Amino acid sequence: MNKALVIIDFINDIVDKNGKIPSCAAQVSANHVIHNANVAIQWARKNNLPCIFVKVGFQSSYLELPHQSPMFGKAQQYRALELGQWGTEFHPDLLVTEHDMVITKSRVNPFYNTALDSVLRANAITDIYFCGVSTCWAIQSAVRDAHDRDYCAHIISDACTSATEQEHQRSLAMLSRIATLHQAKTLDM
Repeated sequence: MNKALVIIDFINDIVDKNGKIPSCAAQVSANHVIHNANVAIQWARKNNLPCIFVKVGFQSSYLELPHQSPMFGKAQQYRALELGQWGTEFHPDLLVTEHDMVITKSRVNPFYNTALDSVLRANAITDIYFCGVSTCWAIQSAVRDAHDRDYCAHIISDACTSATEQEHQRSLAMLSRIATLHQAKTLDM
């Protein structure tokens, strides 16, 4: 069993109160989600597991933007999720280093049109531990896709959140049928 930790969308536009679409900022702060993600990152590093950081973002031309998308359609108008800008930088409290692998996605699902699956397969990963935002979008999409690609999916539930606690809990309840739920503080340190 080879494991990897995939950390999704802890970028300023989404998780900082000053971001352009701070949908998860209040819950991230209230529930210490970045702290818990850092506990998971430290666990992964201590156990020599790859940490793969994923961020959503678009080039300044927004050519890869799905303009008809209700979720992303107005990103260009507000200059949100623009790569190379503060909004798509990882939150400064997140323990990401210059040596970590970073994958950029242009859709909700981190597997869609990215190198994520290739990296995992090249490293013979069988078990993927996910954390990030939002539980009801990116985490749900990633876990469902990982499951269908025959990975064993795990969710570090206290290192994830959504816009509301209700959305977060509802997503975890659904995903618990196809993934194992963990708490950051109880990972096998």
